Amino acid sequence: MASFFIHESSYIDDNVQIGDNTKIWHFCHIQSGAKIGCNCSFGQNVNISNNVVIGDGVKVQNNVSIYEGVEIQNNVFCGPSCVFTNDINPRAKYPKGHKYLKTLIKEGASIGANATIICGHTVGKCSLIGSGAVVSKNVPDYAIVVGNPARKIGWICECGEILRDGLKCKKCGRMYIEKQCGLEEIK
Repeated sequence: MASFFIHESSYIDDNVQIGDNTKIWHFCHIQSGAKIGCNCSFGQNVNISNNVVIGDGVKVQNNVSIYEGVEIQNNVFCGPSCVFTNDINPRAKYPKGHKYLKTLIKEGASIGANATIICGHTVGKCSLIGSGAVVSKNVPDYAIVVGNPARKIGWICECGEILRDGLKCKKCGRMYIEKQCGLEEIK
């Protein structure tokens, strides 16, 4: 049997999977069909919509809604009040009937406070989305993107150190090579 914490003010619908050691804090709502991994943390006022998939070790800060069509891989950080969308041209009068564009947040990515991720895109492995950025296209692996629309301003190591002089991390020693999809670690 899974062992996790759910604050008494939160609502968990039927047909939800929650992994061991996950913590769901005040005023959260986890909707039917959601799958949440182990060792996750959900801050105050988080909404996880129907059928969302979230990996292990994910940290979601206060006031974040993750809508149907979003998949978040392991060890992703979602900063306070960041926004995910799932419909490019929404209309209240003409609902889509759960036909949403898919969004993938790859392993180790970090999304800053108040950033917006427009649906239908992939946020690359270990990338860093600056606070307030608006992501309207795919983000390469290990890229740092900022602004509206978000644009790449550099590269970041898996450990979180900005890669300033070349593609070798001065903090942990990891080395990278640039590929079409972004950086790839040299092992």
